[in-house]
Amino acid sequence: MVESDTYSDSGPVVPTTPLVTFLQHVQLTAFRSYPKKQSADPKSYIDLSLKHPYNLSTIESAFEDLTSESNDMLVPVEKFERFVKQYFDGAGEDMLHHEPVDFVSDPSGFLSNVENEKVRDWAREVHCLWRNLSCRVSDSVRESPGRHTLLPLPEPVIIPGSRFREVYYWDSYWVIKGLMTSQMFTTAKGLVTNLMSLVETYGYALNGARAYYTNRSQPPLLSSMVYEIYNVTKDEELVRKAIPVLLKEYEFWNSGKHKVVIRDASGYDHVLSRYYAMWNMPRPESSVFDEESASGFSNLIEKQRFHRDIATAAESGCDFTTRWMRDPPHFTTMATTSVVPVDLNVFLLKMELDIAFLMEITGDKKGSDRFVKASKAREKAFETVFWNEKAGQWQDYWLSSNGDETETWKAENQNTNVFASNFAPIWISSFNSDEKLVKKVVKALKNSGLIAPAGILSSLTDSGQQWDYPNGWAPQQEMIVTGLARSSSKEAKEMAEEIARRWIRSNYLVYKKSGTIHEKLKVTELGEYGGGGEYKPQTGFGWSNGVILAFLEEFGWPSHVSIEP
Repeated sequence: MVESDTYSDSGPVVPTTPLVTFLQHVQLTAFRSYPKKQSADPKSYIDLSLKHPYNLSTIESAFEDLTSESNDMLVPVEKFERFVKQYFDGAGEDMLHHEPVDFVSDPSGFLSNVENEKVRDWAREVHCLWRNLSCRVSDSVRESPGRHTLLPLPEPVIIPGSRFREVYYWDSYWVIKGLMTSQMFTTAKGLVTNLMSLVETYGYALNGARAYYTNRSQPPLLSSMVYEIYNVTKDEELVRKAIPVLLKEYEFWNSGKHKVVIRDASGYDHVLSRYYAMWNMPRPESSVFDEESASGFSNLIEKQRFHRDIATAAESGCDFTTRWMRDPPHFTTMATTSVVPVDLNVFLLKMELDIAFLMEITGDKKGSDRFVKASKAREKAFETVFWNEKAGQWQDYWLSSNGDETETWKAENQNTNVFASNFAPIWISSFNSDEKLVKKVVKALKNSGLIAPAGILSSLTDSGQQWDYPNGWAPQQEMIVTGLARSSSKEAKEMAEEIARRWIRSNYLVYKKSGTIHEKLKVTELGEYGGGGEYKPQTGFGWSNGVILAFLEEFGWPSHVSIEP
């Protein structure tokens, strides 16, 4: 593996708010004061809001008094809990339940191709979960933003669930896929309106609607959300509003530190993108974990680079996985900013195709042609930079230096490890319509070891990280399955349906056992939810619900096929 050149961390940093900085101190005190087994999720402290009538300076003074007798921020648990109860409203109390205006318990024609009654009944239950996840930001967030880490949003939201008590960017795409099946078009449009408001305010869609997420984005799927809604509703007003916002987001991902240039053997420069967080300190929501992870680094620059790579992994949405490690599974070798990822460039290729399509709808032929041309250029880069003919898949590319200068493509810089993301390009029409290519990809996927009893594995490495073996995630299932199903290959279509059925069946079994839908599955076994990573398994769950409903709409469920194993 080619090592990255040594460089100082001089990249951009977006400052956070005084409240977030203070709550990190509260989080650290909690972490040091509670016995290990009793310590709460560190995010729950960063999600607190100030209780009326206290202001931040009053609470900071009270906190200084609380910790003044301790050198190491350790205080008696009872005293700490009294302090939190007196001065803060609980995490999530500034997000209120909202009854969606477009929800009906059994929509007309809902999943008519699901013939199995047991599956239909369960699908209705999954559909009904949207009510549990529907919220609106409280008025106090808009009136007194400095008292909250939650950000104001104009419309109600669908949250993922559990610890994720705010709206998230890339999750929203698969939520919207499900909302389309549930015929909740107003709710779906509201999610897009919220994300567009973030782009208008910050220049990019934030990782999530929190003050501590302003330093990074997430996989760019806003154009895909607009496309999905337009496809069903033919809402041209939404398209017209979206185009200038999408152009702003497109510029963010294709300029500055996100932009990389790879020169091929014939001297042609391919413009691609990477993830790059605007942050080089511990992530506030996981500050205590990041401090601990970085404790082995000897100097400040090494720590800053590590923290940026951790935050950048969070921008990728896949936090964490051996994909981002120079020397897997060693966590301290995280080097996300040195990776040109296959899937990010899939999302950007899709964005180019979407913008071209949306511009054509509004009559902007010249603009549409420009984005068609951009998409052709990126397709060419896929063929040259990512595609590995021998492996029959696309592979992430490791940068040799810091990515600021054009660098020459080297075959040995492709990451030859197998990940689900290597097959993400099949989601794109220009790839899934190429019969010869589909044949190679199907063969490679079949022989990859990724197809497991309950779906597609994220990787083949059991690292303890949640985006690795033995876990599978809804987004990767949906992208690969949808791509295969769109091809003209009988074998690809059959493979798509088989993977979808495995995924649906396992979610059903987990739901029947636990009463909940989970964020991720352990796909090596049927009916087991996933674990690993820095937090406990989460339930709810936005994108999982969305993909279950989308798969059932796509493939149905025959009456004679049992959902039980």
